[in-house]
Amino acid sequence: MTHQRPLRFGLIGAGRIGTYHATTLARRLPGAELVLVADPAAGAAARLAGALGAEACEDPQALVDDPRVEAVAITSASTAHADLVVAAARAGKAVFVEKPMAMTLHDADRAIRACREAGVPLQVGFNRRFAADFAAARQVVADGGIGTPQLLRSLTRDPGLANPGAVPPWTIFTQTLIHDFDTLNWLNPGATAVEVSAMADALVAPDFKAGGLLDTAVVTIRYDNGAIAVAEASFAAAYGYDVRAEAFGSAGMVTAGTPAQLTMAHWTSAGVARPTRRADTELFPDAYAGELAAFCQAVRSGRPPAVTGEDARAALRIALACVESVERGGTVPVRDTDREPSA
Repeated sequence: MTHQRPLRFGLIGAGRIGTYHATTLARRLPGAELVLVADPAAGAAARLAGALGAEACEDPQALVDDPRVEAVAITSASTAHADLVVAAARAGKAVFVEKPMAMTLHDADRAIRACREAGVPLQVGFNRRFAADFAAARQVVADGGIGTPQLLRSLTRDPGLANPGAVPPWTIFTQTLIHDFDTLNWLNPGATAVEVSAMADALVAPDFKAGGLLDTAVVTIRYDNGAIAVAEASFAAAYGYDVRAEAFGSAGMVTAGTPAQLTMAHWTSAGVARPTRRADTELFPDAYAGELAAFCQAVRSGRPPAVTGEDARAALRIALACVESVERGGTVPVRDTDREPSA
């Protein structure tokens, strides 16, 4: 039996999620090899790469151009994602990029087009699709197990807001709820979001609202098949990291997700206690590894990735409509092009 050698990765961005993905590539996936880490911040790449037995550089373009690198994992600041996708594609490298793939629809189209023209796979890091319970729920929907989807729900509650002054405006839509938008699209296969109504406020850290912070939000989405979906987010769940989804239809309902760390429950006179997870990487460790494993398989097999650039664009359309809804104070259409700036 012949064994394929590991897929050689370069990773751009040595921050929190970059560190987690780099560790997965270096230590958890037999089908991957981390050869190079790049980060413009002085010393950041060297610290991460040194701990994982990889090489380091400060110039992302040098990583992209390195002939040893077959696939590029982009985990840098979101504003740089689209340009890095384009650069990697033009160098003929397979691309895995964290969400959001881009911050505008124009840039999303640029990234998708670059990968298509170069003939390289593009996968986006919507990890919930690779969590066992979410994947099982999606299969139930796809198999007709809930009948016609009618009501859908997805939520994200982060366990804390350590530095509210460092959260860029609209993060709750473009960085946090974009996971939920992708989940809702995925749980309503074949449907397209057509209308959005969003409400958001700074309820966790109201003193930072003037600086653009929105830490609590509820979004209602109407789809072209008639289904209605609700997405909600908070940056301060005192009990832990909480991600859940529900799809209700004409023949039943399916749910996925729990903040509980274990199925164990401790029953005493004071009540029932269960330990909960406190970080996204605690809640979805298998999904984070699974998405990279699936990407490696897609690259080697030539099959399309499980989460495409078009999927990321569809979620971004909803996120940008939410921004418009909050700014205008009402229901807005989900547009297919970027909105012109207000006069």
